[in-house]
Amino acid sequence: MEEQALISIVSPIYRAENTIEELVYLLKKHLIKITPNFEIILVNDASPDNSWTKIENECSKDFRVKGINLSRNFGQHYAITAGLDYAEGDWIVVMDCDLQDRPEGIINLYNKALEGYDSVFAQRLNRQDHLFKKMNSRMFYALFSYLTDTKQDATVANFGIYNRKVIDAILNMKDQIRYFPTMVQWVGFRKYYMPVEHNARQVGGSNYDFRSLFRLATNNIIAFSDKPLRLTAKAGFTLAALSFIVALFYFLLYFIGYIKVLGFTTLILSLWFIGGLITMLLGVLGLYIGKIFDKVKHRPYYIIESKCNYQE
Repeated sequence: MEEQALISIVSPIYRAENTIEELVYLLKKHLIKITPNFEIILVNDASPDNSWTKIENECSKDFRVKGINLSRNFGQHYAITAGLDYAEGDWIVVMDCDLQDRPEGIINLYNKALEGYDSVFAQRLNRQDHLFKKMNSRMFYALFSYLTDTKQDATVANFGIYNRKVIDAILNMKDQIRYFPTMVQWVGFRKYYMPVEHNARQVGGSNYDFRSLFRLATNNIIAFSDKPLRLTAKAGFTLAALSFIVALFYFLLYFIGYIKVLGFTTLILSLWFIGGLITMLLGVLGLYIGKIFDKVKHRPYYIIESKCNYQE
């Protein structure tokens, strides 16, 4: 083992006041088995409960626990970006704060990484989530995989250990839309997927409902792929071909004498086809233009209100 390796733990915090103390305790308990040289970075994503107070309390007990308090709720993956920006470790572990990811699993992830892997992903083969959450996740990853032409694994989320060069590559990505699992897949390097135990959620519920997952999928599909544009082009070609076939059909009906009101059916079909196609195409183009607009504004990914155990 690399006895002097610095390991950074980055965990986005939201509605976690009841788990922070145990999370920090378990992390310290198991990290010390690897190296005494570690830091625990807790990023409070403007949680409406007392999470930041709990973080400050843990920081006061141990200088290795560090806190970042965002000025508003930017979202989980922007909070992760904030933590990564401040992480100094040779190896960085990203994990959620709800203790469904088991801190003791970090030891196995680290040992596997030392075999020559740059990213070791925790693969949750037996997810301890309720049925609705599992269905939402499967639908999200299926849609995301199809529309981005990438292979997305519903059993893999944020939890894993990553070499410094992997994290640096991710931070060099200037995408306005941040989604850690896709970004870490995109940068490449040598990967390994390790099966891990997945705990049931101790308190509360998931902050991702179907609407949130749909919005997340839409944003990331637009950020990582132009396939929706290609699909609209194919749809336009298909509708044009169908319209031509329908036109031939009604042209034949006209000569046979079955058309009583000339032009009515053809007009209605044409309006529906062309109107729907134009609306769909404008909608997709509008989404891409909107994301370009967000990009050119060059707004920061997050804003920090306060920090703990960081020198100003």
